[in-house]
Amino acid sequence: MKRYEGLFILNTAAKEEGIKDVIDKISAEITSAGGKVETVQKMDKKTFTRVADRKHTAGFYVNVIFETKPAALAQLRTRFNSSDDIFRVIFTNSPAPKEEAAKK
Repeated sequence: MKRYEGLFILNTAAKEEGIKDVIDKISAEITSAGGKVETVQKMDKKTFTRVADRKHTAGFYVNVIFETKPAALAQLRTRFNSSDDIFRVIFTNSPAPKEEAAKK
């Protein structure tokens, strides 16, 4: 299993109170795909510098660090891109925590 970092921009058009439910759905999707969520960092709502769609002028940012098999990443990307609650998602490789790196 590899360690990944997912940056999610949530669709906050008129439903900011449902952010926790969307974050729980994201975690559930990752675990159902065989992954393990390490940390979830909720960030603030930010206005976009460049507005691609007038319906989406701002988004609520969430950073999720998780482990999963590389084959499951494409499946997760497809699921998240088809969700109405998620505006954008970006996955990157995440380095090992500093404590584990120091032990090696």
